[in-house]
Amino acid sequence: MDLDFSPQDLAFRDEVRAFIAQAYDDEMRALMDQSKNGHMNREAQIRWLKRLGDKGWIAPDWPVEYGGTGWSDGQKFIFNMEMALAGAPSTSNMGLRMCAPVIMAFGSPEQKAEHLPKILSSDVWWCQGYSEPGSGSDLASLSMKAERDGDHYVLNGSKIWTTYAQWADWMFCLVRTSQEDKPQKGISFLLLRMDTPGITIRPLPTLDGPVDGEQEINQVFFEDVRVPVANRIGDEGQGWTYAKYLLQFERGNAYAPGLTHQLDKVRKIAASETADGGEPLIRDRDFRRKLAEMEIKVATLNATELKLFAGRTTGEAMGPASSMLKLEGSQAQQQITELALEAVGVYGAPFVQDTWAHLRGQLNEPRPGPDYAAPAAPMYFNYRKTSIYAGSNEIQHNIMAKMILGI
Repeated sequence: MDLDFSPQDLAFRDEVRAFIAQAYDDEMRALMDQSKNGHMNREAQIRWLKRLGDKGWIAPDWPVEYGGTGWSDGQKFIFNMEMALAGAPSTSNMGLRMCAPVIMAFGSPEQKAEHLPKILSSDVWWCQGYSEPGSGSDLASLSMKAERDGDHYVLNGSKIWTTYAQWADWMFCLVRTSQEDKPQKGISFLLLRMDTPGITIRPLPTLDGPVDGEQEINQVFFEDVRVPVANRIGDEGQGWTYAKYLLQFERGNAYAPGLTHQLDKVRKIAASETADGGEPLIRDRDFRRKLAEMEIKVATLNATELKLFAGRTTGEAMGPASSMLKLEGSQAQQQITELALEAVGVYGAPFVQDTWAHLRGQLNEPRPGPDYAAPAAPMYFNYRKTSIYAGSNEIQHNIMAKMILGI
């Protein structure tokens, strides 16, 4: 694996930086600086995605025939790193990175023609209907029924922890179409419109204090919801296969670029805040040790990701190695938020629920502490989720033990 950049790669880096400087506007930067979950509101997020789409850069990992960039591994690395270092929003939404690969691999020509262009243009927002009450990481135990009635399935049940369901136009959903001796056999994969009669969305409060546009997760209820059979991906009863394929994309994203940016923010905070002795926290021996340990971990993860992604054919799923990335990446995310909370110190104590309020002119008085302190505690609490979603880290240990170590 050659990590030296060619003159062409360096020219591409300059092009990426120029694009970011022009397209990543002040409003977006302000929202991201105060974000507690790494997202903006829907309006700003779509505006960003459309600017990437206009540039032709929205889907670096898609095959060229579907609108991908055709970039080399070096260019993908440069793009991801420059975006992360600028603090730009991720393009890893559920349509682009999760649903689209399944449609490409298993969808009908009609499904590809209907959905892929709209995903690429950011005209449609997708959410994921996997987890259910009592059926999270153990997806094989899901029970939401989809009973056949002529050319439709009739859905009854609920999905939970549904990220941004309130924004979504469509959902990709796992349902139980039959009861089999092995529970994985009776699952099917459906695409459904979120404005279908019988769907109710209710927000779920979280520890980070969701307010307005920052409200993130929901429970979605289905009561006699009719979905055309034509919206099923692949064969009936084969949804478990398609779901496992999708999870490799959900888990197998690059973590290191974003972690590098987060760690850089912690370093800047530590240079501004003081330790007990009155000197900058960055000079405190214990904090410097923690920071150095995280820098080593992120550098190691970066090298691992480069090796894995360099050997990956465009559009292919990563396999069980995705579990390793998810495990290490999510743990590092949590550890960095812990360092950030430690760095802001007492300024993290006055918990700020609505970190965007001052941007909307809704605060009557200044918040305590500097601006960087407000999202530190909410982000710490929000990121407790990372070791649970996309399959808990305990599940990832089991997958690696079975699929990689053979035990």
